[in-house]
Amino acid sequence: MGRVFFAILTSVLAIALLSGCLQPEEGNGTSQENGGDNMIEKVETGNSIAVEYRGTLEDGTQFDASEGRGPLEFTAGAGQMIKGFDTAVIGMALNEEKTVTMEPSEAYGETDQSKIVEVLKTNIGNADKLEVGMSITSNQGVNGVVKEIKDDVIVIDFNHQLAGKTLTFWIKVVKIEK
Repeated sequence: MGRVFFAILTSVLAIALLSGCLQPEEGNGTSQENGGDNMIEKVETGNSIAVEYRGTLEDGTQFDASEGRGPLEFTAGAGQMIKGFDTAVIGMALNEEKTVTMEPSEAYGETDQSKIVEVLKTNIGNADKLEVGMSITSNQGVNGVVKEIKDDVIVIDFNHQLAGKTLTFWIKVVKIEK
């Protein structure tokens, strides 16, 4: 009886193996037993990535965000972003989130006093219609903000509006492509 049982068991196992029932699953190398959890893709210089983000000032005022516009896409490390932002995303994994604070030197730089200029009203068309806080563009296409209006001159700041400010960004990587 032992031989009969062994013969039946051998036959059942052979049939099962031939039909694929007991074949190991073909995987994509991402299962836990194949070490998939250790194969998390991280952002490297030159990757095309997309991030969701929110930028705030030291007092918590939000100055920019991807919300409502969709993720921001750029090439990591290519200088398309401010230095601190570019540096922050390198090494992040897909769906990873982090909050980073950047000093002015890592963001839009310090305020450059030479970019705050006094312009004679007679050199500005429609000078009488300008108000403090209004945006203005120079003849060279440089954007500035009216800081002060005096009797015969208008003080215009041509620094980036975030120059001299410490910025905090919440960043979430939502796409990484080589």
